[in-house]
Amino acid sequence: MQIKKKIIPKTYLEKYHIDNLWKYDLPKGWRLIYSVANGQIHILSIILEWMSHKDYEKRFNY
Repeated sequence: MQIKKKIIPKTYLEKYHIDNLWKYDLPKGWRLIYSVANGQIHILSIILEWMSHKDYEKRFNY
C-alpha cells in the first residue's frame, strides 16, 4: 500500500531523499516500510526498516 506523500515522515525524506514510500503488512502487526527507486537500467525496491504496529503508529503520528 502506498503511503500518501503528505504524511511521509521528514526523517525518511531527509535521510533517504525519497519521493515515495510503501507499507507492507507483516504477520503479528509488524510493518515493512520501503521505497522504490528507478534508475536508468534498474528498478530497485529499498527496504528502509521494519517495525511493530506500535512503532509504526508513533512514526506516522497516528
